[in-house]
Amino acid sequence: MSMLKILIIVTNVGVYANSNLATGLWLSELTHLYHAAEERGYAVTIASPKGGDIPVDPESLKHFTLDQTSKRYWNEDSFRKLLNNSKRLTEVADEDYDLIYLAGGHGTMYDFPDDLTIQSIIKTQYESGKNVAAICHGVRGLLNVKLSNGEYLIKGKTITGFDWFEETIAGRKKKVPFNLEAAIKARGANLKKAFVPMTSNVEVDGHLITGHNPFSSKEMAKIVVRQLEGK
Repeated sequence: MSMLKILIIVTNVGVYANSNLATGLWLSELTHLYHAAEERGYAVTIASPKGGDIPVDPESLKHFTLDQTSKRYWNEDSFRKLLNNSKRLTEVADEDYDLIYLAGGHGTMYDFPDDLTIQSIIKTQYESGKNVAAICHGVRGLLNVKLSNGEYLIKGKTITGFDWFEETIAGRKKKVPFNLEAAIKARGANLKKAFVPMTSNVEVDGHLITGHNPFSSKEMAKIVVRQLEGK
């Protein structure tokens, strides 16, 4: 079997628009998939809308949220260098991938929604029958993707994503630019939540895979690998 290729798309935004509060990528939503891919010898490309530096949300580096996998990668100089030198998305968008994965973090709520390159590559990937995945706020990158028939990609799909109650728990309700849960429902998707907020939940609808929140990162990686390897 040829080497599987993964494109991980991350945010360039490091601050909320209405304050000086720092945000960015939620680290574990990248590291668990990256670790699973590295273990299996997949080819991984990390890209962002602008390329270059990837800001990491300081909340994802705290003791409660920085799990062992994320801590290990965060302490690796080679991994930190990758985060400082992400590819510009337009430079890698025309390549073929077995999976396109939208990592989360609140920064994605600003630069994912209206990015035409994200919309184009997700549309092409999905209509080619290849895997598309998004976790937590990364799901925002799916909302404006329209298929060739003019319908929104997530219309009628069972998906998940960071919900409004979790936003309240996180203390970001007044910081975020919109209500992700409401936006998902407005697109006609079937939003599925974990029974207990802030616990793992991953939904698979065909070759569309979505994760609920940061605590879904480990399960998300396992399910993505299962989908990629047809197990």
